[in-house]
Amino acid sequence: MNLGAPIAVGNTAEIYLCDNKIIKVFKDFLPPTESLYEANKQKYVYSCGLPVPKILNVTEIAGKQAIIMEYVEGKTIGDLLLKNMERTEYFINISVEIQQNIHAHVADSLEPMSEQLIRKIQASSFLDNKHKSLLTKKLNGIKYEERLCHGDYHLFNLIQAIHDVVIIDWVDSSAGDIRADVCHTYLLYSQFSEKLAEMYLQIYCKKSGLLKDEIMQWAPIIAGAKLSENMPSENVKRFLEIVHSDCPH
Repeated sequence: MNLGAPIAVGNTAEIYLCDNKIIKVFKDFLPPTESLYEANKQKYVYSCGLPVPKILNVTEIAGKQAIIMEYVEGKTIGDLLLKNMERTEYFINISVEIQQNIHAHVADSLEPMSEQLIRKIQASSFLDNKHKSLLTKKLNGIKYEERLCHGDYHLFNLIQAIHDVVIIDWVDSSAGDIRADVCHTYLLYSQFSEKLAEMYLQIYCKKSGLLKDEIMQWAPIIAGAKLSENMPSENVKRFLEIVHSDCPH
């Protein structure tokens, strides 16, 4: 199969558009079950009735794991925002409403968020054993109702299609605390714009009735988990500061 040039390249996979389908080809360092693991998550979310691309096949292409899924034509909300900055609040409002629709679902068959976060915290080479232990203890002390959480929710994972906004990239989804999911989005936005991050948090709190403090209690835990990812050194420094401000040396 000649896939041509990828339309996007990430840390774990390359994305191709071929025969009006999206083909996600995974990199070799991942476990052999990665494609099935991710596909099953997306299938579950699809079964919830949320607007996500339909999984068509899980296969191998040239010896590499691959997922073939429905192609959704359109621009991301993030791209639309960059061209219409004066409509920032409008786009953030749309994204918050969609995120609340996600959070309305009970996700009893997905991986628990706590297990996912602890695994990532333990995998970080930037955290010593003391901080790993403190973050794990803090996480285990937070009580919450398990809901569907996207795990990497932001404007560039929302595609404005003809009839709907489609949500993509479900690899980090879990059954967890919606406050942690909101905190993760806030931290993502704050890397680029503190103003955007604060607007998002204010709008989510207003629409949901959640308090900022109960969302931000997750900040050191999410930051610690993020430190297991491949990221620029300035982001490593920033996330370490968030961890150390809550869990001093």
